[in-house]
Amino acid sequence: MAKYRYEEYEDEAPRKRRKGPNGCLILVALFVALLIGLGVWGVSIINEITGSDEPGEEVTVSIAQGEGPTSIAETLAEAGVIKQPTVFRYYLRYKGAAGNLQYGEFVLQKGQSYDDIIETLSQYVRRATVTVTFPEGITAIRFAELMEENGLCTKDEFLEVANNGDFSQYDFWNAIPEDPDRFMKCEGYLFPDTYEFFEDDTVYNYVNTFYAEFDKKVTPEMRQRAAELGFTLEQAVTLASFVQEEAGNAEDARVSAVFHNRLAEGSPFPRLESNVSSYVQNPNDNNYIYNWIAPYYGGWDNIPQNVYNAYNTYERAGLPAGPVSNPGSDALQAALYPDEEYLEEKYYFFVTDKNGKYYYAKTVNEHQNNVNTAFSVK
Repeated sequence: MAKYRYEEYEDEAPRKRRKGPNGCLILVALFVALLIGLGVWGVSIINEITGSDEPGEEVTVSIAQGEGPTSIAETLAEAGVIKQPTVFRYYLRYKGAAGNLQYGEFVLQKGQSYDDIIETLSQYVRRATVTVTFPEGITAIRFAELMEENGLCTKDEFLEVANNGDFSQYDFWNAIPEDPDRFMKCEGYLFPDTYEFFEDDTVYNYVNTFYAEFDKKVTPEMRQRAAELGFTLEQAVTLASFVQEEAGNAEDARVSAVFHNRLAEGSPFPRLESNVSSYVQNPNDNNYIYNWIAPYYGGWDNIPQNVYNAYNTYERAGLPAGPVSNPGSDALQAALYPDEEYLEEKYYFFVTDKNGKYYYAKTVNEHQNNVNTAFSVK
C-alpha cells in the first residue's frame, strides 16, 4: 500500500504554487522609492546650483595661483560654500568658465548660487606680490636668505617649516630618510625657479610652493628610471646635487658618468672625492661643509663629528647623508642618464682649468697629468 501510493504521487504532475500579489507590490514599491530618491537627489542638486534664497554666513576663501577646477571645488566644499564639488566642477565645464577663475582671497557666502560663485571667483583681486628668482644649485640656507631679503619671512622661520613642517601629502617627503647625520632635511627638494609670492602669505605656503614644483618636475618616469639604476629618489637627488655643483653645464652627463663609475659595485675608487663637500678649509672653494655647515654651527670646530663624517666625501664611501644643494632639471636628468661612452669606458676622474675646460681620466697617472695641465693654463 505504501509503495502504491508513492508511485501514484510520483506520476502526478508537480503542483505549481500561485504567486500572490505581495512580491510584485514589493518590486513596485522599491522602484517607486528609487524614483523618489533620485527625484529628491535631483532636486537637491538643482537647489545646490541655483542657491538658497537666503545665503548663509560669509566665508573668506583663498585660491592659490595655479589651482585647477578640481582643487578649487574641493576648497569651496571644505569652506562650506558648496556641498557637491564634483557637480561644481562639471558645472564649470558646462559653462566654459574654468579658464576665467582667478587666484587670491574671495568673500563668498554659504549657499550662494554657482553662477554667483563663479562671477565672484572670476574677478581679479589685486594682492601685493613679490617675484623672487632662486638660481639652480643654491643651498637651502640661501633659499631662506633670499626669502628674508625679499621681506617674505625670516630665514629661521623658513628653515624651521621647510625641515619640520608636515608635507606628508608628497611621496618624496615621506621617503626622505630620518638620518641623524643629515644636515638639512629640505636640502635638494626646494626646486630652483622664479616664483611670484603673496606678500602676506603663510610660511607654510611659501615652502609648499617649492615642494609642489619639485613634485611636478620629478615625473613618474624619472622615479622609475632611478629605480632601474638601483637608486632611491633620495640618492638620485643627492647625486644630481653633485653634478649641479661640479658642472651645471654641457658637461653634466659626463661628470655624472664619472660619479656613477665611482659608485658602482666593485669600484676601485668608491669615494666621490669631490671638493664640493670635503675637508678643505678654503673660503674661495665651493665647499658645502666649509661654506654652509660650519657657519650654521658657529665655526668649523663646532661641526658635530657625525655630520662632518657624513659629508666628507674624501673619507666617506658612496654618497653623503644628503644633497649638498638644490639641483635643477638638467642636473637631475644627467644624474639619471649619464653619458654612456664615459660610463662604459670607466672614467673615474675629472679636473677643470680656470677657463672651465674639463679633462677626464681613467687612471691616477692620467689624472695627475691632467691636473698638471689644467693648473698650467694661464
